[in-house]
Amino acid sequence: MDNRAGEMQVFLRVVEAGSFSEAARRMRMTPSTVSKLIARTEARLGVRLIERSTRRLSLTAEGQLYYERSEALLGDLEEIERSVSRGAARPGGTVRVNASVAFGVIGIEPLLPAFWLAYPDIVVDLSLSDEIVDLFLDRTDVAFRTGPLADSGMMARKIGVAHRKIVAAPAYLERRGVPQTVEDLNHHACLGFNFRRSAPVWPLRQGSRTVDRAVTGPLIANSGEIVRRLAVAGAGLARLGDYHARDDIAAGRLVEVLADVVERDEEPIHAVCRSGPGLPRRVRAFLDFMVPPLQALLEGRDAAADITA
Repeated sequence: MDNRAGEMQVFLRVVEAGSFSEAARRMRMTPSTVSKLIARTEARLGVRLIERSTRRLSLTAEGQLYYERSEALLGDLEEIERSVSRGAARPGGTVRVNASVAFGVIGIEPLLPAFWLAYPDIVVDLSLSDEIVDLFLDRTDVAFRTGPLADSGMMARKIGVAHRKIVAAPAYLERRGVPQTVEDLNHHACLGFNFRRSAPVWPLRQGSRTVDRAVTGPLIANSGEIVRRLAVAGAGLARLGDYHARDDIAAGRLVEVLADVVERDEEPIHAVCRSGPGLPRRVRAFLDFMVPPLQALLEGRDAAADITA
């Protein structure tokens, strides 16, 4: 009997578990059975899908392609059965989403209640991290990324542009003075980031050119939200996205400084998905719902007005 769907499921569990023995434990099978099923799949396809070693498993290029297509196919199969059994045409299943802490809390979280009213059968598996994740290894369907995109072959949908601002709490500025020039930053505490992709510099305009200004301070962190909170607490100057600092500026908790030298300091934000023959309906539904209000957020408009069911 042809049970390719079952073999695909075993293959997915092995990749997710990282070992034959752990996958076997989760599926209540013996490791030898799991190994035989993977070997049978490889024999049928005529290619090696998994490279075995004593430490870990790794996918070949063919294995990665097989994983992506199998995950999409089994997800669609599950969705078809759910729709038929409930007599419903609406999409369902799990959408795995990754975003920075600030974008997730300020942008995505407020939209979720309305999203679930429109799509009650979709589960959002939301992970917030300011580090860039590997969509394949982390089994992520949609990642919201800030900054230039690498040429990775991923599908990308532009959300908008985050304009950076240098801000500080009024109490800090009263204590240390308001910086008037780029050189004044040498005498201020600048709160920074420690991402692998981040350098301890702020791109600032001097005259007709933009320079990367080295900054130092008492904090380097891997979370924009931590930097924002400490800026509000008066610990120093922070360089934040305008959407991230907007409420604090409106409430007077933060004040923008050196606005004339950060006018061109901006980074694009994209929704990135794994490439493939087509997006699962649940992923497309999530993007179609989320993108318009998130675009409004970055443009400074009322996000709620752009919600579409």
